[in-house]
Amino acid sequence: MIKMKEITKTYQMGDTEVKALNKVTFNMDKGEFVSIVGPSGSGKSTLMNILGCLDVPDDGDYFLDGIDINNSNDLELAHIRNKKIGFVFQNFNLLSKLNAVENVEVPLMYRGLSAKQSKEIAYNYLDKVGLKGREKHTPKELSGGQQQRVAIARALACEPQIILADEPTGALDQKTGLEIMGILNELNGRGQTIVLITHDPKIAKQVKRSVSIVDGQLIDETR
Repeated sequence: MIKMKEITKTYQMGDTEVKALNKVTFNMDKGEFVSIVGPSGSGKSTLMNILGCLDVPDDGDYFLDGIDINNSNDLELAHIRNKKIGFVFQNFNLLSKLNAVENVEVPLMYRGLSAKQSKEIAYNYLDKVGLKGREKHTPKELSGGQQQRVAIARALACEPQIILADEPTGALDQKTGLEIMGILNELNGRGQTIVLITHDPKIAKQVKRSVSIVDGQLIDETR
């Protein structure tokens, strides 16, 4: 599913060259749930951006489901993100003026589905994440945990091959964070491939396989 070999990414910050990723090699099979854990500035966000086809490496090889990401143009990368990847972010990234159903519908409409199809799918996935009866609530009428459930439903609605969850519990209290982790583990139990980015070792330990990143290098891997 994911094959990365000696991925390098360097940024120029003023007169200083910063190597965010230094020859990172990372492989992941379909149906796995992997956490990537590291402190702020370790390179985990850069790695997630490359995994999610939001950025490309300066050097190294990245194949996603057999596709050579390095040699894909911007339009092809956008198509890959739309078809293969679902994103879940720390701050939910919901549209404040839309209710839960409408937030889930947005990416479906972009994919060309009819309004009727999009609404049916949105209701179905909101039900799956435990939000039946909350479909018409706007983000400000939902708790943080409920907003993250909407974000997960939105990611799932397009039936992505991979979910990339970037600090999905970071803005939540401990109890609610555990509930969100429970949902992600349940999804993985049904065969969903998930990459979880976190700075919290306690969260990382709730995942079967954990990879640590420090100073742009993977230094430890457990199964």
